[in-house]
Amino acid sequence: MDAPLVVGTDGSDDALRAVDWAADEAALRGCPLHLLHASLWVQYEDSAPSVGRYPEARRHAAARSVAASAEERARLRQPEVAVSAVVRDEDPVYALVDESDRAAMVVVGSRGHGLSGVLLGSVSVTVAARAHCPVVVVRDGAGEVPTRGRWVLLGLGAPERTPEAADFAFMEAALRGCGVTVLHARMRHDGEHAAPRVGLSADHRAQGGQRAEQWLDDVLARSVAGHPGVPVRRIIVEGRAHPALLRAAANAELLVLGARRRRDPLGPQLGPVNHAMLRQAPCTIAIVPVQPSGG
Repeated sequence: MDAPLVVGTDGSDDALRAVDWAADEAALRGCPLHLLHASLWVQYEDSAPSVGRYPEARRHAAARSVAASAEERARLRQPEVAVSAVVRDEDPVYALVDESDRAAMVVVGSRGHGLSGVLLGSVSVTVAARAHCPVVVVRDGAGEVPTRGRWVLLGLGAPERTPEAADFAFMEAALRGCGVTVLHARMRHDGEHAAPRVGLSADHRAQGGQRAEQWLDDVLARSVAGHPGVPVRRIIVEGRAHPALLRAAANAELLVLGARRRRDPLGPQLGPVNHAMLRQAPCTIAIVPVQPSGG
């Protein structure tokens, strides 16, 4: 059986948008959809049936209600998708990261009602940092209206990146029948900064651009060969990636970024660009884990 898409739900509007997006994605991929509610997410009191004065029983009843409602919503939206649901009496971050071992993708809303989610979607940020598969954070409005003509935006940065993020972006574009916009932000070398004083600015800029194009050729080669029908356009900018990605993401269907996993599991697993885009990107964003080279 194909690995399922796993979507976390807590009954909030953001989580229900994530359920919709995940159901549509599962239909595109032809894979099962598995809904997870971690019952340590804070539940709505009015969503629970009356079961007496026992708070633990009320909590479990509320959790079952949240999971059942999300399961029904997904089945109605995409009847051909095999849907299952489970309640785990655990912290949502732990439960979703554990599920990521067996998932093709984990999908979450950008915010939620969970205790961990009070701080501007820290559930989604932490899961994106720790999961063992791609994590998609669904933004407001995603999945409500088809966005015809929008492309997948792939942000490529440091030279040590490997092609996992590119492979994911091209597959998503192929599923949607759209193209991939590849954005690479490069910092100028010292020689390029000094070049205007010695009259070599044009040469240095040309050499820097050629290096960037060659690097993109190498990184994208496998993905382009695997999806020859997907159109590609490139944007190479000088300077910081964050503002360039924000501008380009305004017209994107999906933003895809790689996140290099550090060998030290206790250290930070997301860089500053990942963090900034998870909190500020105007479109749905996918964080694709990239294992360190040689390990």
